[in-house]
Amino acid sequence: MIRLDGKTTLITGGSRGIGRACAIMFAQAGSDVAITYQRREDAALEVKNEVERLGRECLVFKVEVSREEEVRAAVAGMVRQWGRIDVVVNNAGIWTYGEMGNMTSGVWEETMRVNLDSVFYVLNAVVPHMKAEKRGWIVNVSSTAGIRGEALHSHYAASKAALHGLTKSLAVELAPHGILVNCVAPGWTDTDMCTDVFSEPGYRESVRQTIPLRRIPSAEDMAGPILFFASDLARHITGQVLSVNGGSVLCG
Repeated sequence: MIRLDGKTTLITGGSRGIGRACAIMFAQAGSDVAITYQRREDAALEVKNEVERLGRECLVFKVEVSREEEVRAAVAGMVRQWGRIDVVVNNAGIWTYGEMGNMTSGVWEETMRVNLDSVFYVLNAVVPHMKAEKRGWIVNVSSTAGIRGEALHSHYAASKAALHGLTKSLAVELAPHGILVNCVAPGWTDTDMCTDVFSEPGYRESVRQTIPLRRIPSAEDMAGPILFFASDLARHITGQVLSVNGGSVLCG
């Protein structure tokens, strides 16, 4: 029922995890897709091949999202190829350990650059193109950590909470231009970001037991709600933060 035929979508961090799942699901729905990646060119090209196998076009850009000039170059390349950007999924991010009192300023600053500054760079470059088309769909990917906080990851939680404020502010600011801005906040998800902690004996099961639905979701479980926000089914929804966590965090 959800169709994105004729649309173009930019997904940051699209070579793996939730970004990869989004790229494939959006292509299945009929959208052409552009993805950014940082290191894994092989993984990015696998996504490109899968999108093209589904009959859609796919652009791949090697981008360090914390560098504004690289972000702007990718946006310009997408507009040059397709003439517009209909949908943006700000998915790229990092999750690192940080104990207050022992955290270096470098760890804090890297998290803010990748998780928050990058979203500003993307949207600052993309919004003028959306305004010109008088329509657009922006979906920011945050985290339940941005809602409830997360001990030993305060820098990560702070960066994601900031996305909630950014989402709500831009929803009002951009509504007169026909641009919808929403946010999906995943809980624990079975992606590369969690590989190390899930490899600890018993930890994966202990996490599963904290989720009322008693399952650790796949990346596709997150891509579905993101796709919904980019569809006409969500045409009267803007400024919302949707928690996707199996009932483990019941607040927004």
